[in-house]
Amino acid sequence: MRLPAAIAALLFVGVLTLYLPALNSTFVNYDDPAYVTKNPQVLQGLSWSNVDWAFKTTMEANWHPVTWISHMADAQMFGANPRGHHAVNIFVHALNVVLLFFVLFNVTGSLPRSALVAALFAFHPLNVECVAWIAERKSLLSMFFFLVALGTYGWYAERRSVVRYLPVALAFAVGLAAKPMIVTLPILFLVWDYWPLERYPSEPKNSTDRPGILALVAEKIPLFALSAASSGITLYVQRASGALGRADVLPVAWRIKNALYSYGMYIVKGLWPAGLAVFYPHPEGSLTLWKVAAAGLLIVVISALAYGYRKEHPYLLTGWLWYLLAMLPMIGLVQAGRQGMADRYAYLPFVGLFIIAVWGCADLFAYLNLSVLARRAIAATALVLYASMAFLQISYWHDSYTLFSHALAVTQRNGIAEDNVGAALVEMGRPDLAMPHFEAAAEFVPQLATAHYNLGVLQQQQRHLDVARQEYELTLKYSGDPIEIAQAHSNLGFLLMEVNDLRGAGQEFTSALQVNPNKQNSLLGRGMIEYRQGNLDAAVSDLSRASQIGPLPQAHFWLGKSLEAKGESQAAITAYEAALQLNPGMVEAEQRLEALRGRQ
Repeated sequence: MRLPAAIAALLFVGVLTLYLPALNSTFVNYDDPAYVTKNPQVLQGLSWSNVDWAFKTTMEANWHPVTWISHMADAQMFGANPRGHHAVNIFVHALNVVLLFFVLFNVTGSLPRSALVAALFAFHPLNVECVAWIAERKSLLSMFFFLVALGTYGWYAERRSVVRYLPVALAFAVGLAAKPMIVTLPILFLVWDYWPLERYPSEPKNSTDRPGILALVAEKIPLFALSAASSGITLYVQRASGALGRADVLPVAWRIKNALYSYGMYIVKGLWPAGLAVFYPHPEGSLTLWKVAAAGLLIVVISALAYGYRKEHPYLLTGWLWYLLAMLPMIGLVQAGRQGMADRYAYLPFVGLFIIAVWGCADLFAYLNLSVLARRAIAATALVLYASMAFLQISYWHDSYTLFSHALAVTQRNGIAEDNVGAALVEMGRPDLAMPHFEAAAEFVPQLATAHYNLGVLQQQQRHLDVARQEYELTLKYSGDPIEIAQAHSNLGFLLMEVNDLRGAGQEFTSALQVNPNKQNSLLGRGMIEYRQGNLDAAVSDLSRASQIGPLPQAHFWLGKSLEAKGESQAAITAYEAALQLNPGMVEAEQRLEALRGRQ
């Protein structure tokens, strides 16, 4: 066992070395805020109440409590320092690489081939997205528990028993609770039964304890039940959150064409991973017939070859079916979001293609009678090329501006990338450069609520109030994000206050508070309106709540004015003092405080 252990250690260290630059990357403005940087439950770290929230929330259109708990543990240890979060992602990926190596070695007995598959998995550029993106912790964790389930399934297949079956089911359940991408595991196990386990009756493996095909299916019924439950929960949550694309936006015909095309394009990118992007826009109705037909023909030809050579080379059928089936939940037939494809979706399915590549090349090289030195040179060259391209891809994840600028450079009409480049420029203090990107985002994807919201904010800041109002209204028309909806209502409320439409402004603040009853700036805005309208009791109530939620000098100031108008001078003095403590330069609060003290 010394040599396998040494190979595993080498693979582990290789992953850590390759991804070392990722430790210097920041959080990005795509999903990382929702998962970490702007998520109060996550930032508070581990607690019973937060763990309870993790199991109940459907935030981000997913039910994945294991992922939320993982991020909470990171926040507990590292706070909001991205270095620690990146380190955990890299560590989990390295564990997955080692697990894959040992699982393959255990069932095939081939040390070099198992090591090479694991090395391709470790260094392939398409896997960079899962590792360098903190929000993709869910893919890494789901894959970890999938590999645990796969390893324990091989142990179960050696001698079937309930005791050996339970770890398989438990690992599968936990993996689904990290991300439901492994939902096809029971079917993949049936493929694994064919090869390398050779459990089918026609392919004995020196064992008399071989179940029939029906028995192989029946033993996986509990796993199918877990898959069905996870699929049901996922579809319900995504439909309820509005994450599933509407049929009129992405018709079924478009989705089928894109699915066929994507199956082919993933293979192309797997062979030559150039032009990788964090977001690929959905082609919608722009795919030409020849592209779809070419991809479909490629699938048919490879399927025919894999089936035709299944007896001589059974790994072909296993690897190909693995790719097709593992990719199926993510291929876009059920569309969640507006991406056409995504590098992160290749993390599990490409294991099948790596098996085909390694075992197939080994047989081909043996047929060609290549020397061992030549074989090793070819393998080493491929790994060095892929690792070099992965190293370059890692550099693009350094920050939001670099990441999405690169996406714009390698894709066309990419509304999501335009919007995120604009947001990055705003964070960098260059809103003047951000406006064209937000406008392009809204042009390319008219239903992109975030682009309209960002345009509304900039237009409001530039005093183009009519234009800003239109953008906020479009945000409310298209958005399904409660946070964004509440903020759009609130911003619109302050805009209407500027044009003295107090009634309309009050309605907007109330709408925001119906979405989020603890939205501080909406309580402030409504309290200001209530003060102006002479509804002092309501003003005191709203402004008191606003001042209790967090430090906000304006809330204390307007609370002081409301209390002063009610004749409660001492309480007003306390409120003004609180405002000045938070903002010593608030001149009007100081003036009101001096006036009240002068009357005493």
